Amino acid sequence: MTINTALLVDDSKVARFALSKLLESRNMEVSMAGSAEEALDLLNSEQPPDVIFMDHLMPGMNGVEATKAIKRNPATASIPVVMCTSKKSDDFIQEAQGYGVYNILTKPPQADGLDSILTALTQDLNQGTLPEPPAPEDVAEPPEDSEPLETGARVRLADSPQSTGTEGDTVPLTTELIEQIARSAVKTHIHNRLHELLSSLFDEQHDHVRRLIEDSERRREEAIEKQTTDFRELVENRLEALKNEVAAEVTLNLGNELSELRREMREQTQQGLTESDLNALKDHLTATQTVDTEFWQSLQSEAVQQAHDIARDTSEEVAQRTLDLYRREQKTTAARIYTMALAVSLGIFSLGIAWLGGLIG
Repeated sequence: MTINTALLVDDSKVARFALSKLLESRNMEVSMAGSAEEALDLLNSEQPPDVIFMDHLMPGMNGVEATKAIKRNPATASIPVVMCTSKKSDDFIQEAQGYGVYNILTKPPQADGLDSILTALTQDLNQGTLPEPPAPEDVAEPPEDSEPLETGARVRLADSPQSTGTEGDTVPLTTELIEQIARSAVKTHIHNRLHELLSSLFDEQHDHVRRLIEDSERRREEAIEKQTTDFRELVENRLEALKNEVAAEVTLNLGNELSELRREMREQTQQGLTESDLNALKDHLTATQTVDTEFWQSLQSEAVQQAHDIARDTSEEVAQRTLDLYRREQKTTAARIYTMALAVSLGIFSLGIAWLGGLIG
């Protein structure tokens, strides 16, 4: 069995806050009450918790009275009660265990002490060794010597001269008992008043500390935001300066490389052809191209003329031979042969013209 829920009863906000943080850090669900009366109402109306952490001194019903009331109720008697107090004496621990307290948690609570109590409680619950709650009659009936006075009763001293008889509406009290009752009442009143003052002081200090913490956190957040903004601006400025430096360095390097390249090209030009040589070579190439063009044009004209002359001479020779042949064979050759010869001569003439046209083309 694991301890998952706890009821924290304390009239001090500071004490509730401190102990609740310790319990919540151990994955426990914590419900809180500011007085013993409120705690009893919660126990009667809600699901019972696994453990109750009860403050010792509280205004009204204190922790001892609340524990007795819890143990007298059969529905809540089995719930372990841990008393939170600054008392460390063995007599008080033994007395507290006598009216049903499981263990004592010293105030202010420490993580080690709380872990020790929770570990022991878990083992007792799992092993079934949890101490049995006291019998109802052991916690329900007050001692006989503490019976309250009846309403309207009058007090008379036992050694008073008029106390020889017993009256039904008077309670005999000795001087020692009166002094004891008075001291107890004054002590209880002082304790309650002191506890109220301390609780009020703790609450004021808690609120003051909380405001200080909130102001400190706000100032820290503002300082962090300012530092972040300043750092961002510093980084941006550094990046901008670095970018400018890199751009200037790149430009300088490129300029140097270009200058070096120009120098090398100039040296190579000086070692090889000069600019005047290049110009002269260019003029020579232009002149050569002009001469070649004129030569080829002249050569082409002469070839055309020679081809034309050859074609004309050849055509005249062929025609003359054809005529001679025609005359020689006119008497013996039919008109058909003459026509064929004429056609042949004309074909040869056409071939010559075609050949001339090919040369021109």
